[in-house]
Amino acid sequence: MTKAKLFDKNGKESSLNLPENFSFPQRKDIILKVFEAQKEKQPHGTMFMAGAWYSASGILRRKRHAWKVTYGKGISRVPRKIMSRHGSSFNWIGATASGTRGGRRAHPPKVEENQYKKINQKEVIFALNSALSSLNNIVVFDSSVLSLKTKEFITLLKKVYGENFDKILQEKKKRAGSGKSRGRKYKKTAGLLLVISSKENMNQSGIEIVKSKELKIKNLAPAGIVDRKVAFTEQALEEIKELK
Repeated sequence: MTKAKLFDKNGKESSLNLPENFSFPQRKDIILKVFEAQKEKQPHGTMFMAGAWYSASGILRRKRHAWKVTYGKGISRVPRKIMSRHGSSFNWIGATASGTRGGRRAHPPKVEENQYKKINQKEVIFALNSALSSLNNIVVFDSSVLSLKTKEFITLLKKVYGENFDKILQEKKKRAGSGKSRGRKYKKTAGLLLVISSKENMNQSGIEIVKSKELKIKNLAPAGIVDRKVAFTEQALEEIKELK
């Protein structure tokens, strides 16, 4: 039976036994599989008729002694548009086809593409239990912590985590590089994840709070790898026992 540290609002420490969910086999492959399946993707696609606005019919005749034909020119049968001409000599340039400059893409992404990936519910539950088993230094708080104000709660976290407190609160920094001009000017660290029960409520800045029945792999493993400080309430652990 795995044990964890239990703290009250004054920082008084005791211990308790964790549910069997924290003793599952640690399967990093299944955790990553479920993470990729539950990843939220933004639908995107190309503009309608992108790269195909040119009047390049693609019908180039090879007939002898005819007007506007490519016979004897030594050029391939690629859709072409006319840039200029001198008498009966035309200056063609490839267009529209995917192999030409400025042409359409061969297989562009489509907005209507189905981004949803199916995955077995048993694998989802197993991945959650495996992620819970992969957590290190689990901390549990009793229900009295939920009534603390922000300053009091931060003081408690400093007392509980000590030297590791610098990784507890979320930090928001300005991104380096050209991403600042592409709608992602800032980036934020994950910080502490506090799991509460569905009957509890808490609003604290600087940490992520999620209810146990809404817990997903992306909360425990933001990048598909379980490497995050996670804390629970006693009532949340009671609800997590149902994940079997």
